[in-house]
This record gives sequence, structure tokens and C-alpha cells, in this order.
Amino acid sequence: MSAIPVIGFLVVALLAIAFAAVPLLRGPNKKRGTLLVAAIALFVLAIGSGAYWMVGRPQLAQREARGLETKEVNALIPYLIGRVRQYPNDGRAWRYLGQAYMSARDPANAAKALARAIAVDGKGDPELNTAYGEALVMANRGVVPPEAESAFTAALAVDPSNEPARFYLGDARRARGDAAGAAQMWQSLLAETAVTTPLYQMLVDRLALLTAQASGAGGGAPDPRRMVEMLAARLKGDPNDALGWVRLMRAYAVLGETAKAKEALATARKTFANNKDAQTAFSTAARALKLNEAGFPLAQE
Repeated sequence: MSAIPVIGFLVVALLAIAFAAVPLLRGPNKKRGTLLVAAIALFVLAIGSGAYWMVGRPQLAQREARGLETKEVNALIPYLIGRVRQYPNDGRAWRYLGQAYMSARDPANAAKALARAIAVDGKGDPELNTAYGEALVMANRGVVPPEAESAFTAALAVDPSNEPARFYLGDARRARGDAAGAAQMWQSLLAETAVTTPLYQMLVDRLALLTAQASGAGGGAPDPRRMVEMLAARLKGDPNDALGWVRLMRAYAVLGETAKAKEALATARKTFANNKDAQTAFSTAARALKLNEAGFPLAQE
């Protein structure tokens, strides 16, 4: 803790003591006055320090003094609220407030702040529209509401390559029952996404689910085995997907098909024979799935 507040308090205390002591020391009985001064000094120090530590909470004062230099997200929010109240047309402050709310896991208030930023700055910023849409989706527990769909559409109008907007618009189409529209949106995004990214795996899963639902009787629940077969077929045609092989091993293990899980492990190891990171991922998955039997060594990291 900084010593500045303590020094400031001591200065004030000494001034208070001096104010009370000077008239007494000038009186006729200096000895009696000295004792009274000492008593006053102890009283001021005791009461003042007690109030300072128990009521004043100096750490809060220090945080206030640091202002926007603090790294505490929750501490930034009051400053930004004060800023937008003082300057309601400061679009950048509204944007920062929305980002702070998102970091504080408060998407509802983040959406309100970002909506205000859009109202001030207009709808020409694709990143701002995407952030607003994502806040609305989070506030609605993963469902894409009409306001979010409009925001994502506005983002795509300016930036046709915007990945979050394309993903969520595909999800909005899926929710409306437009499986073909969702598949078209996600397929185009998949073609431009690196195979090693989490988004790629998410898109593959969503597309597999769409296909399984379309092929199921009456559009019912997807067949897990059918989805695993689709994943295996995809990896056979494009084996350079390390995370895909891990998912296939886990899927076979869940279905109780240990032999196929081991076969997938062996194929994955051969495919990525010179990739240390991939071999480590395979070893980790194999241990978790208890595939570390004879003929399938794990010490290849």
C-alpha cells in the first residue's frame, strides 16, 4: 500500500494537535497544559487512525486515484459510466463500456451499451455490429434473436468475410428450419477456415448434424453411429486433421468399438508421424480412452 495517504493523515493530525496545543501552552500552567496536549494528541491519533482504517477503506481511495490505469475490469465500469453520462455522444466510450461489460460476463448490459455506440457512430462498423450481435446471443442463451440477426446482416454488408456474422446467421437459418440455407452459409465459411482451428471443428459438427437430421426419419434426432461414419469417411478423404482423428477415437470409444478406436489411433500416428504436437495429442487421448495396449506404443512424444 502507498504511504502517501498515511503521510497525509499524519500532517492533518499534527495540524489539529497544534491548533489545540498553542493556546494551552501559552497559558499560566505550562506543565498542566503539556499533559493536556499529550492527551489531545493521543485522542486525535486514535480516533483518526481508527476511522481511517475501519471506515475510510484506503484501498478504495487508491483505486479511485489510479483511475483508468487500473487493470480491474469491474473497476473500469464506474469510470466509463461516468464518462458516457458526461459525454453521451462519445461513441468510443460506449463501445469500451460494452467491452467491459462483456469481460465482466454481463452481456445484457453490454448489448445496451453497444446499441448506444451504434446509435452514436452509425451502422458502418462491422466489428461493432458483430460485437453487438454476439452480446445479444449470449444474453439470449445462445439463441440468435432478430436484433442480433439484423446486426450480423449489417456487418456482412460491409465485410462479407466476417466469420462470426456468417456463423451466427447460419445458426439463425437453422433455427428457422432453413437447413439448406444454414448449410450453404456454413459450407462457404468452412471452405475459408483453417482445419486446425476450433471454428473448423465446430462447423464440421454442425454440418454433420444438419445432414443427419435431414436423413433421419421425419427429421428426428440424429443417429450417433451415422455421424461417426460421416466423420470417418471425411477423414479417409482428408486425413490431415489431427483433431478430427482425436474426435473419431473418442467417438468409437463411446460407442464401445475399441478395435476401431485403436485402428483410428494407428492411422493417425502414421499420418502425422513427423508431427510432435499431433503425436502428443494422440497419446493424451489414448491414455484417457485406455487404448495403451500392446502394439500401440504411446511414448512417441
